[in-house]
Amino acid sequence: MATLVKTPSGTWKAVIRKSGFPTATKTFRTKRDAEDWSRRTEDEMVRGVYIQRAPAERLTVADALKRYLAEVSPTKRPTSAASDARHAKPLIKHLGKYSLAALTPEIIAKYRDERLAGLDRKDAKGKPDPKPRSPNTVRLDLALLGHMFNTAMKEWGIGLTYNPVQSIRRPSPPPGRERRLTHEEEQRLLAAVDAHTNPMLGWIVRIALETGMRSSEITTLRRSQVDLKRRIVRLLETKNTTPRTVPLSNTAVEVFRQALANPVRPIDTDLVFFGEPGLDGQRRPYNFNKVWLNTKASIGLKELRFHDLRHEAVSRFVEGGLSDQQVAAISGHKSMQMLKRYTHLRAEDLVDQLDAIEQRRSEKPRKG
Repeated sequence: MATLVKTPSGTWKAVIRKSGFPTATKTFRTKRDAEDWSRRTEDEMVRGVYIQRAPAERLTVADALKRYLAEVSPTKRPTSAASDARHAKPLIKHLGKYSLAALTPEIIAKYRDERLAGLDRKDAKGKPDPKPRSPNTVRLDLALLGHMFNTAMKEWGIGLTYNPVQSIRRPSPPPGRERRLTHEEEQRLLAAVDAHTNPMLGWIVRIALETGMRSSEITTLRRSQVDLKRRIVRLLETKNTTPRTVPLSNTAVEVFRQALANPVRPIDTDLVFFGEPGLDGQRRPYNFNKVWLNTKASIGLKELRFHDLRHEAVSRFVEGGLSDQQVAAISGHKSMQMLKRYTHLRAEDLVDQLDAIEQRRSEKPRKG
């Protein structure tokens, strides 16, 4: 049976002590509210569905996300940890004041819609049509929030009956880009990167087109990972965490040969593509993002992304006759569905193949 005590301030404190359960206490303005809560709580204890809600009522979204960034994010890869920090900022700003128990699907859905519409932007006030947020940006916000709730429920002992993020609709991921390089664009791009004072820019772009490797996979390469005799590159750290071996075309071998023979390579690094020492004296991978943006903009290809070069390479593998399994082994895609998003065949390039099929069919002798 619960004990009800009137406090000096005039409120009512309910205390429930039941064998096998932690002591439950809560303060209310009226005696009736205290009695109602006591009855519900005792009934839940009897039915075996009691959840201690006090921690969830005290812990705010802001504090929970800060704990997540301090305890969970460091266990992830550095890029994922940095992504968590970015997506936590708007969540803390707009939802941080709520307790975990008070955050409902309706509140989260409103946050989602306002973010998608761009209403949370600093310059959105007074504008009839603020710039909307990318659906993928909002989707990653909600993914972080949802995982934080799961962690709080499963590992932190926070009493919640459900994860509110799982009760709302999430923005769909964007469709795969279909940006392909024309022959003329490729010639302009290669001429521009070759004209840059640092030859590493041109080598990196060519390797991306020849191998389909990601930017981070290329720039973090060390000399020991490149085997020109066997014409392979061993990737130890990849986006999907699975190591893979990438075969090299003759063109890629020649590019790597030039990169490995770079006459200005310092003796204090084993990186194939190296940058200048940082404030701590350590050399890190060559950060070519700024010069890449300026170079492609200077030749009228501002909308081209470096990742489009990976799309181009994978599509060329398919057009060259490699099977889906062979292409996936090179590119590192774990599912055929993801590979399909990265593979875009030019319809005009398929015309010759259709003609060949039609020709073989017409030449096949008919029986009877």
